[in-house]
Amino acid sequence: MAVQFSMRQRNSWIEQLQKEKLDLLIVGGGVTGAGILLDAKARGMTAALVEMQDFAAGTSSRSTKLVHGGLRYLKQGAVALVAEVGRERAIVYENAPHVTTPLWMLLPIYRDGSFGRLTSSLGLSLYDRLAGVKSSERRKMLSISEVMELEPLLRQEGLRGAGYYVEYRTDDARLTLEIVKAAVERGAYALNYTQADAWIYENNQIAGAKVNDLLTGTTFSLRAQYVINATGPWVDRLRDWDHSKFGKTLHLTKGVHLVVDGQRFPLKKPVYFDVPDGRMIFAIPRDGKTYIGTTDTDYEGDLLAPRVTQEDRAYLLSCVNSVFPSVALTAKDVESLWAGIRPLIQEEGKKASEISRKDEIFVSQSGLITIAGGKLTGYRKMAEKVVTRIVEKALIDKTVQFKACNTDKISLSGGDFGGSEHFADFIQGNVQRGVQLGVSASEAEKLVHRYGTNIEKIYELLQERGEEAQQFQLPAEVFGALLYGLLYEMVVTPSDFFIRRTGAMYFNIQWVKQWQDPVMKYMAHFFEWSEEQVAHFRNQLQQHIREATEVV
Repeated sequence: MAVQFSMRQRNSWIEQLQKEKLDLLIVGGGVTGAGILLDAKARGMTAALVEMQDFAAGTSSRSTKLVHGGLRYLKQGAVALVAEVGRERAIVYENAPHVTTPLWMLLPIYRDGSFGRLTSSLGLSLYDRLAGVKSSERRKMLSISEVMELEPLLRQEGLRGAGYYVEYRTDDARLTLEIVKAAVERGAYALNYTQADAWIYENNQIAGAKVNDLLTGTTFSLRAQYVINATGPWVDRLRDWDHSKFGKTLHLTKGVHLVVDGQRFPLKKPVYFDVPDGRMIFAIPRDGKTYIGTTDTDYEGDLLAPRVTQEDRAYLLSCVNSVFPSVALTAKDVESLWAGIRPLIQEEGKKASEISRKDEIFVSQSGLITIAGGKLTGYRKMAEKVVTRIVEKALIDKTVQFKACNTDKISLSGGDFGGSEHFADFIQGNVQRGVQLGVSASEAEKLVHRYGTNIEKIYELLQERGEEAQQFQLPAEVFGALLYGLLYEMVVTPSDFFIRRTGAMYFNIQWVKQWQDPVMKYMAHFFEWSEEQVAHFRNQLQQHIREATEVV
């Protein structure tokens, strides 16, 4: 059931939070923090999350957008990691089939490649067993002719066949948001644009945080029995505040992705291919586009706005052209791009791409709990480990007894289909409802895929307030998504809507440019912005458009 999650709750929530001592305060609104919030609330804790940007604005909206088991980590011997995150794929899919899609992926085998036919077959077979893959999705080994029939753009010279296996594509930002919403629907608190500035201590033990509301400029204190630092690339900075940044520290690396139009790179199947330097690259079709990634280079720059360089772009284009020579992509073909930061745990003597993606928990003398490392796919297990640590400590301290973890059976917001097998029928029925409300069949299908069972609330808004769409010259599908975002997804800025609520900034940049002015006008009306605020948010959006289309 959709629960109002908007700016209208913000001030009352902040007032309420200052009156009580929480069981748990989470700093960091990426997928890890979101998972911890849901797990804690499901176990009966009073919990709140603060995020200095928008939810998922950092690493959790800048990934390869795959819920995958990490096949390449088998080469590093990370068997336990592959087994854990591999099994998690199916759980994420069942809990949120509207934001997770199984895809058959090709692993081409070349004579000069790092994967041989035998090693590929054995590796994929082990991958299936470790991940508990259901029989219908177990790997197949394909002949050269079968490979070329599935993906004729692949280089045929030196091709010896391919592995064919299932991975899961996702919308990372929307996955994060649906987790947050699921927690809020159960009574948790989540605030974006609220920055923790300092820790609060009582008797040398961490007891909360001083927080700055970046939208109003006001500061307030939040107190909690337990505090978790889940800030991704920022975790060491927050450990510094606690004077507990010693021992293991972060090693930041940058991953870059490029997007080209599907007509320019008409890829039929997702492909995971190795390149001359020994790395593995993805090329994945999505919504009429093909995106390519990723790089893995050491990073020491701006954490808020990592940028794609000319070298990054040239590297990925050369990788694609080496395996898809007929495509012959150039820099002019790149419509949009993004860069994300991986917060890995330092391992001496290892290159960026060799460092493990394992997660680790650090507990300081003051009681600050920090979670670092990990992968998008493993967010739920990471949350379970952290919250279980708190549950065990609560038992020792004899404060209160909490429930066991049950997030493997909790549908995320919009995922209440009664199982993934019902998703297709749900789409078909609700596309027709959208058409009746003036949405084209293709656009209605996109909306249903994006919002899942929450589409009912969007259709309700269109029935009740459709005249506003006409007034602001917004088509029904844009207006419905925007108003739903404002009322039920804590949209604060136009950038929130275009980047993380719709994914359009990366996968349909022309749509952003087409609708930016009417969206801005409607948001100015909704929030009663001053001319100065309108100018500020317009400039912010233009900056994000430049970051998504230009290299440095």
